[in-house]
Amino acid sequence: MAKFTSAVILAAGNGTRFGGNVKKQFIDVLGVPCIARTVMAFEKCPLIDEIVLVGDESAISPALSGYSFKKITKIVAGGETRQDSALLGFDSISDKAKYVAIHDGARCLITPEMIEDTVHAAYKYRAAASAHKSSDTVKICDENGLVKETTDRDRIWLVQTPQIFNTDVYRVSAYMAKRDRVVVTDDCMLCERLGFDVKMVECGRENIKLTTPDDLMLCEAIIKYRTEQKEQNK
Repeated sequence: MAKFTSAVILAAGNGTRFGGNVKKQFIDVLGVPCIARTVMAFEKCPLIDEIVLVGDESAISPALSGYSFKKITKIVAGGETRQDSALLGFDSISDKAKYVAIHDGARCLITPEMIEDTVHAAYKYRAAASAHKSSDTVKICDENGLVKETTDRDRIWLVQTPQIFNTDVYRVSAYMAKRDRVVVTDDCMLCERLGFDVKMVECGRENIKLTTPDDLMLCEAIIKYRTEQKEQNK
């Protein structure tokens, strides 16, 4: 059974590693702004009831103009860090929300199907994240790049977004981290530190995040490939 699920899409990052004058979440990807492609996927997913965008409204609104988005309810200013921005977005979702999906605006290759699979897993486990199981051997090294440990790759997952949580689980996890001044690099870590289980959902390797200019070339190649596949399957 569907439960009211809100999406918080983060578009407040500086994108310093991408370079150039345009932040990565607003860069054109085959003629469509990255953030617009991202929002489209959540707009089309039937399990998403509302979308809250976090970032500079003066930059977000022009990037979304010309597209019809009916699920966007708010655009709120971001915080000093990604962690702060996610909490500001969470605090702005509907009181009806039972689940919240936190997603990076620069991860524009997400599909409605990937979102739906991850939402269903979250309904079952209370916390779930899109991810891809590693096909590479992973080495743990010291600061000099010397190997200290080789992990079992069968247990290694490369986590992506969206990361989706029961709102009560996310609330206590986020605010406990804020109280304890704990800094995390993704939202799953908030829940992990309190002992909540987080289910990884296989979404393949295409759900990449725009971080460097090389990622843009790969992103556009994936979109072209998807378009070709659709044409062939008609």
